Amino acid sequence: MDTLVLLGGGFASALTPENLLWAFVGVVLGTAVGVLPGLGSAMAVALLLPVTFKLDPTGAFIMFTAVYYGGLFGDSTTSILMNTPGNSSAIATAIEGHRMALRGKASQALATSAIGAFLGAVVSTAVVAFFSGVIIDIALRFGPAEYFALAVFAFVATSAVVAQSMVRGLIALSLGLAIAMVGIDAQSGAARFTLGVPSLFEGIGIVTVTVGLLALGEVLHVASRIHRERDDAQLVRTGGTLWLKRGDLRRAVPAWLRGLGFGLPFGTIPAGGSEIPTFLAYGTERKLSQLRARRGRRPDEFGKGAIEGVAAPEAAASATAGTAMGALLGLGLPTSATAAIMLAAFQQYGMQPGPLLFERNADLVWALLASLFVGSVMLLILNLPFAPLWAKLLLIPKRYLYAGITGFAVLGVYASSYSVTDLWLLILLGLLGFMMRRYAIPVAPVLIAVILGPLAETELRRGLAIGQGDVGVMFTGPITLGIYAVILLAVGIVVVARMRAARRADAPSDRTTSPTA
Repeated sequence: MDTLVLLGGGFASALTPENLLWAFVGVVLGTAVGVLPGLGSAMAVALLLPVTFKLDPTGAFIMFTAVYYGGLFGDSTTSILMNTPGNSSAIATAIEGHRMALRGKASQALATSAIGAFLGAVVSTAVVAFFSGVIIDIALRFGPAEYFALAVFAFVATSAVVAQSMVRGLIALSLGLAIAMVGIDAQSGAARFTLGVPSLFEGIGIVTVTVGLLALGEVLHVASRIHRERDDAQLVRTGGTLWLKRGDLRRAVPAWLRGLGFGLPFGTIPAGGSEIPTFLAYGTERKLSQLRARRGRRPDEFGKGAIEGVAAPEAAASATAGTAMGALLGLGLPTSATAAIMLAAFQQYGMQPGPLLFERNADLVWALLASLFVGSVMLLILNLPFAPLWAKLLLIPKRYLYAGITGFAVLGVYASSYSVTDLWLLILLGLLGFMMRRYAIPVAPVLIAVILGPLAETELRRGLAIGQGDVGVMFTGPITLGIYAVILLAVGIVVVARMRAARRADAPSDRTTSPTA
């Protein structure tokens, strides 16, 4: 009951005209930066930080969180329409979302994404408001062994489970780990794989890697095939309405709910943001689709534009963002880049997020939580009706569309670091992304390895230091053992399923050749 009273007071503050204005400004800015490859909510909040210093703290943080959520909505737009996610949270959405767009279902994909993000934001914010104590308890249970096991889980899930070929998935994972090794070793201070270039001492930024492999790699891939394939604009004209049909909803609703189940707990864990839950949600939907196809219930549409492949990752990403706010407010623990910048904003205003924040600055905290509900509704109203309008972007001729993407990609990378070296790296990574597409090597394991590789290395070395070199400390505790059990089970299921598929594929050829033997 006390929670409802406090939340009601938060709504009274969030619904004032001034705070509603800041929320609207934030969702518009967040959507805009999300649409542009390479720019994201973290960069937008960082740029707004010095500008908003004179603002009332409540209004400033309402705008920051609106930018945070708006970036998630906007990023899925370019992921679906142009297969160029500007942030890693939308990589999984791009896999099936772009294929839906190519089939003339861009509007349905955007609507599915918007509704999934709305549900994820509302449910996760409600969880934070009513179960903040449980969230804090979950986060405090994770140590070096649990973080390392979680990173291994992500590596296996993306390279062996989500990827079509286990060998190609492991190749991609190795490439990502190699990129993640570049820079100064945090513990020894030794330079690794920097080739003597001072600009590489800080490593290769995730923005450069993401934009290079995804945006520029896609541009080069499209440019290499532009005279051999039909223009996507022809496909967009053949269909695409805003409203989801009953059959679409019947498939999307369970996927949204499963995505929420993956996203809610991961927001409290500083293990790379929303990449793990989005790929786990995508992989689960794909396996369920294959299972239904084997039972003859429904054809497997994954790889052709399955609506479940958009619904689940979007709900997971948004739910992760919501509980990440709970971890920031309740523990002072930033679990994403944007949350880290917001932590700096709290300190700028002389506040320290943590358990005492709910007591010392209760008015701010509950107004902030209430504004998350308000901002989510604003984003749905802004994005859902405009889904068909966004889909019209595919009517722009490819040579102009992808030239614009290239320009924004270069601008975004340069604005994130002001380094010419990063521009050269962008070109090299774009060529790498192009070659990976040419030889069907998945991009997702590379990105997961780059994001989680440093975390896995740090936690492994920290755990070994605590255990004084005893490897056994990395395999203790119920959470750690549970994660490794799930890994073994998942790998076993995948291996058995692929062996059965290979046996079924060989069976017709054996029957064909046997009479002539």
